[in-house]
Amino acid sequence: MRSPTRFRSAVAAALLGLLAGFAVPGGDAPAQAADDGATTVGDVTGFDHAGGVYRLSAGQAVARVSFVSPETFRLELAPEGTFTDPTGKDIVLPQGRAPHTKWREKSDRYELSTSKVTLRAYKSPLRFALYRADGTRLWAETKGLSWTKDATTQSLARGADEQFYGAGMQNGRGNTSHRGKKVEVAVDYNWNDGGHPNSVPFYLSSAGYGVFRNTYAPNTYDFAEPVTATAKEQRFDAYYFAGRGADAAKDVIGQYTKLTGRPFLPPIYGMEIGDADCYLHNANRGERHTLDALKVADGYVEHDMPNGWMLVNDGYGCGYENLAETSQGLAERKMKMGLWTEDGLDKIAEQVKAGQRVAKLDVAWVGDGYKKALDGCKDAYRGIEDNSDARGFTWAPESWSGAQRCGVQWSGDQSGGWEYIRWQIPTYAGSTMSGLAYTTGDVDGIFGGSPKTYVRDLQWKMFLPVTMTMDGWAASDKQPFRYGEPYTSINRKYLKLHESLLPYLYSYAHEATETGVGAVRPLALEYPDDPKAATDAAKYEFLTGEDFLVAPVHKDATTRDGIYLPKGTWTDYWSGRTYRGPTTIDGYSAPLDTLPLFVRGGASVPMWPGGIRSYEDRKADSPLAWDIYPQGKSSFELYEDDGVTRQHRDGKYATQRADVRAPRSGAGDVSVRIGASKGHFAGKQSNRPYAFTLHTGDAPSRVELDGRGLPRLASEAAYEKAARGWFYDRDDRGGVVQVKTASLRTDRAFELTLDDTSAVGGAVPGAAATVGAPAGQELGAGTPGKVAVDVTAGTKDATDVAVTLDVPEGWSAGTAKADRIPAGTTRRVEVAVTAAKDAKPGEQPLTASARHRSAGQERTAVQRFALGVMPEAPGKHATWASDMVWLKSTNGYGPAERDRSNGESGAADGRTPTLAGKTYEKGIGTHADSAIEVYPGGRCTKFTADVGIDDEINGYGEVAFSVEADGEVLWTSPKVTGASATVPVDVDVRGARHVELKVRDTNGSKSGDHADWAAAKFSCG
Repeated sequence: MRSPTRFRSAVAAALLGLLAGFAVPGGDAPAQAADDGATTVGDVTGFDHAGGVYRLSAGQAVARVSFVSPETFRLELAPEGTFTDPTGKDIVLPQGRAPHTKWREKSDRYELSTSKVTLRAYKSPLRFALYRADGTRLWAETKGLSWTKDATTQSLARGADEQFYGAGMQNGRGNTSHRGKKVEVAVDYNWNDGGHPNSVPFYLSSAGYGVFRNTYAPNTYDFAEPVTATAKEQRFDAYYFAGRGADAAKDVIGQYTKLTGRPFLPPIYGMEIGDADCYLHNANRGERHTLDALKVADGYVEHDMPNGWMLVNDGYGCGYENLAETSQGLAERKMKMGLWTEDGLDKIAEQVKAGQRVAKLDVAWVGDGYKKALDGCKDAYRGIEDNSDARGFTWAPESWSGAQRCGVQWSGDQSGGWEYIRWQIPTYAGSTMSGLAYTTGDVDGIFGGSPKTYVRDLQWKMFLPVTMTMDGWAASDKQPFRYGEPYTSINRKYLKLHESLLPYLYSYAHEATETGVGAVRPLALEYPDDPKAATDAAKYEFLTGEDFLVAPVHKDATTRDGIYLPKGTWTDYWSGRTYRGPTTIDGYSAPLDTLPLFVRGGASVPMWPGGIRSYEDRKADSPLAWDIYPQGKSSFELYEDDGVTRQHRDGKYATQRADVRAPRSGAGDVSVRIGASKGHFAGKQSNRPYAFTLHTGDAPSRVELDGRGLPRLASEAAYEKAARGWFYDRDDRGGVVQVKTASLRTDRAFELTLDDTSAVGGAVPGAAATVGAPAGQELGAGTPGKVAVDVTAGTKDATDVAVTLDVPEGWSAGTAKADRIPAGTTRRVEVAVTAAKDAKPGEQPLTASARHRSAGQERTAVQRFALGVMPEAPGKHATWASDMVWLKSTNGYGPAERDRSNGESGAADGRTPTLAGKTYEKGIGTHADSAIEVYPGGRCTKFTADVGIDDEINGYGEVAFSVEADGEVLWTSPKVTGASATVPVDVDVRGARHVELKVRDTNGSKSGDHADWAAAKFSCG
């Protein structure tokens, strides 16, 4: 979309002399046995060629080099002299005519060349090294290819600062460098942290090259010194890609996906969230029928939530009935029907004719190997296209090279929770480095989870092109509207944001069909020269396209530390505050409804405005919006087609380019040119109105459309009513210019000009004040109090400062003022606040606003933060922990229970707590790992309980209990098993405001960890 940054094109100079040691006296030496029992190829004993194919014999072994393009070639080695190709035509696609090549012999080597690269084949012994035409070395073997009876290995020198990426979906890894790590590429059915579903035998190097092993065999890549790449078969077959120019990494991904297939273009409904469950004879939910899926679909409609498709038979042994009626009912609700299969595709033709548009494949498709998995993906994809006018759209949890051209890869079945969020963040951006453009995981897993982790997981997954929520396996259904407020409203907010961003995401989806590069990207892909991009400093964040930096919250916290912003200007999406990178942000305020999200200076983001629920809500006269962060010269090309059929493959699509010119920094004019929409497709808008949001931080003196002034409107209300015009909103994200046009012809270009305004960040960069709020502030329901707000002046004094809080209905809040805050200093003010008497205990997000004047402009700084609303503290009596408000309740399996044991996955399905034969009327039943937080409020002196593993487990399980107060560990139990005696707890909690009761697993299995806090009680007063 935008000019790419550079990927290193050369390894460190310290390695350039390594090949000098390769030239040793020649001879007809046989293959050599290495110390590890492997055989290493010996000296060259013969050489011949036919066209662009070269053969080098080394005794019985034969190497073959075949050039595919000027930058791509295939290297094979047959230890016995006979070449085989188990993948056949499964993975590698026809590549057309081979390039022109030439060769020459030197005393110590043969040189095989295209116009772009030269492969050196050293004679004694046979070793290979790849060079660009300009003499830059890309890679060199440290020894010849070697083999055992069941494996072949290539050993390459590692550059001093060379980084490595790829190997497909590597759970918990991949968006930062594999350097120094061993990476497995194989089926292991481990869908958790450290597993590697959807493996791909491909890796790329920051030196500017990539390698694809053309095989179905398991691979091991050890990125040590030297780098060793091993496949478990006695044949060597690899393709090599030499990246070109300033964007070598993307080019390598492009060459790899040209060879194995570009990512497919999903239908637009496939990029809306999906929903999956079993609706026929579901053992977890009671007797149900397929048409019951429509009742769930109604829930999305009634809660005004986007949903593009539903899998109606997702569960082992789950069938279906009334298929056509179900499909028709979903269509009436603007959704498509999908089906899951565990055992075959024999009925796909009739299913597609009945309305199926999504095919989800089970792990059984890998049962006989990756060929079966790849064939399943292709057959399901083809089954949809052969029997409808729709695009193939499949999902698979285990796949291989080539699957990117026919489906989505998701990471399998996991349990929701904070750890699940943490390790998934690097997984999907890392997968992009292997040409996988659509990777994802179920929202909050299919087991476990909680309302809070569901919200946090859904937030960031709305910046993946595809995702799905899975129901029917957890204790209760997990649709985004199931948890009530505030969770439902927050989920709706992010689902609709994703829907609004579909023009941006869909344009990147189209780009992936041309380049192989998906929208979700590690920082290292866009900022390869940034030394932190390859490190853990950037592990838990990613880019969506070039413009959005997403840093998910992966802990139970309302702040986020360690957000790394690379070079450039970055704007907080919610507050409008700008940052200059490279920088690291700690203490970023992120209440539950706030995803840390930043936009790159220069971004132009096409959007669908209006809060629509479905792409089908778009009409012929619907507006198109552009969200613009002006800085320097920038552009974005919008891609549009009908979104559903395959007509785009016949050229029926359109593109429209936005070009923005603005100052690099500070004051100046801003122009936006929207070019004519080029191309045609069914349903293309011939006319449409446009809306613009320009993040300038300063009001323009005039706004023109094609040289004619647009009317300036005095208020947001007036702007909303007007058909055309502009409005500067000082209170919106640091100051934005809102512009709307009347309906304009799409086949004609137009230009919008803003006079006397500025680049993003304002006419005087950094002049505006910023707002913060100390973390951990609390307020009692119905009790008057004060909330502290910190106002920091920018590079200019902030004067006439007035701080207010946006509070919920039923609350009251005052205003705090400060006459002047000197530049660069911070003033803490206190705002009087009274929470409503019926305010729900727990986290309450608030917005602090500081209206002020600086650098000659009226400005407003805003900040979202979390205030803790506390329940009434206990009085002068004993209080059972199970009767108190739980500020936090996380549990390893199912919900934590009050006065019951944990039981199974459902609520209240446990029994009366029983430890060592003794039953207890009161207590808390949990399952490791768990944490229950209560609020003694400093009024209690002692906490007592009996703890152990409930008798319902019959002797197994192993856990440890702990009591923590205000972040300090007060007591920890020894290891407790199902056979242990009951452990008494008696802890001094005087002065403690918050107490957490925690249980952790101690043996790694978590099987049977049903841990009871029996007779858990606080003595207070």
